[in-house]
Amino acid sequence: MKHRVLVAGGYGLVGGWIVRHLRAASHDIDLVIGGRRPDNATALAKECDADVVQLDSDDAATGLAAAGPVDLVIAALQDPDDKVLRASLRAGAAYIGIVRKADTVGRTAMAAAGLARRPALIMGHWQAGVTTFAALVAARPFAHVDQIALAALFDTADPIGPMTSSDSSAFFTRALTRRGGHWAEIEQSENVRTVDRGGPPAFAAQPMGVLDVPALVTATDAADIRFDIGMGDSLGTLAGSAPSHDIYIDLRGSDHDGTSMARRTVVSDPRGQAHLTALGVLIGAERVLGLDGAAPPRAGVVFPEAVIDPAHALDRLRMFGVAITTSSLPATNA
Repeated sequence: MKHRVLVAGGYGLVGGWIVRHLRAASHDIDLVIGGRRPDNATALAKECDADVVQLDSDDAATGLAAAGPVDLVIAALQDPDDKVLRASLRAGAAYIGIVRKADTVGRTAMAAAGLARRPALIMGHWQAGVTTFAALVAARPFAHVDQIALAALFDTADPIGPMTSSDSSAFFTRALTRRGGHWAEIEQSENVRTVDRGGPPAFAAQPMGVLDVPALVTATDAADIRFDIGMGDSLGTLAGSAPSHDIYIDLRGSDHDGTSMARRTVVSDPRGQAHLTALGVLIGAERVLGLDGAAPPRAGVVFPEAVIDPAHALDRLRMFGVAITTSSLPATNA
């Protein structure tokens, strides 16, 4: 069965990678690139054999009507009032959104729950679920996880597109964390931590309220979970190559014999954060459309940790050149 997929904001930095990944994956799909300035999509549309349609998020229904029937809308743009979401679901399409955080997901989930006739996949996790997938795989050897510390390193030489740039103000608000088994919203400037990389220079990181935190609380019941973001020289830059996007995932707990254990997983994309985010979206699109060989999820609101096999996701990332390594840490915090 051939699917028709509309990438709204598909000529932006992240959106362009989503279009390229969808085409590179060799699925039998028709691609449509939507945006306010269709002329900006001409070269990408030719490169990826895609159609182009004018789509303004303030009047998304008109753009969707011009695109014709589509099976999936991927929103690679800011949609603060959920207008693209609502128009997509009312048109009967499945939906993927990637910009919601812990403090804004409620209204989006409620809108999707009331309108969805196909899956509405909310991927407001760091790098569209990549961090959570890696953490879930890392947790499998543990009998009990006590603490999960997540950190992303953004290299200032790694370019960001307009969607990420306009979303950056949301990075610096009070952050949802888990402390001692209780929810805690903490001030970023007062809770900076240092991430020791075990060789490369350490970096300072401050908390951010991404969906990975509640997702991993539900999956692991760990008492302490936080996500932090910092800036510095990435592993790619330190190696004299292009800037990479690096994610550090530290888990502490015990094995089935009750022995303390601690492990670090590092995810590093040598092509940067936009490339990695788009890979997370590709994995989500394959799941929503059933292109990964399993039946599509149920209609309604779904989250990636509930419908995507994390081990499959990591295998998919490796196919696109993402490095994923795991090593032991000291059993207790320094």
